[in-house]
Amino acid sequence: MIKYIKHYGFWGFKRLVVSYLMTKLCYNKSRLIRLPFDIRNKRFIDLGTNLTTGVGCRFEAYPNYDKTDKCIIIGNNVEMNDYIHIVSSNSVKIGNNVLLASKIFISDTSHGNYSGDSIIQSSPNTKPNNRPLVNKTVTIEDNVWVGEFVSILPGVTIGKGSIIGTMSVVNKSIPPYCIAAGSPARVIKKYDFETKKWRRLN
Repeated sequence: MIKYIKHYGFWGFKRLVVSYLMTKLCYNKSRLIRLPFDIRNKRFIDLGTNLTTGVGCRFEAYPNYDKTDKCIIIGNNVEMNDYIHIVSSNSVKIGNNVLLASKIFISDTSHGNYSGDSIIQSSPNTKPNNRPLVNKTVTIEDNVWVGEFVSILPGVTIGKGSIIGTMSVVNKSIPPYCIAAGSPARVIKKYDFETKKWRRLN
């Protein structure tokens, strides 16, 4: 106990104990949910097992039709830092052993349709909150690492073992075993299993 007090300070240790007790009482499959924690429509959210979160995380599930299965599904041994915001009206899936840094936004949902590939487009004269929700599945596969301040937008799949660099905006899918960065994010490296090195792409 002394080492934790030295590490977190007295008040930090006290907050940690309160968070731990709340986790075991309300989310007993999780490892540690740090307070404050905001979960909306819990029945549509699966936190998996052994989840660890930082402070200020918010998970929101808003099914936009008669849906009975989960909107947000989190795998096993997922670790999240502070202020992760996940929104889903259909399907956000996070695989096993995923590591998320702080201040990350993940959403399968947009207020309106602006893609240009649909007959029905949302009018700018309609109040944004009155535009119909449009969703496209988001999937983050196993062993992915996402850096600080990243936004992951509707329709994206991030392949197994990939890394997303800090402050990236991911609006297109990223293949497995790649490093992607930028706004919009693009693949800059790919892991070569023969040489066991990350190879820079032209």
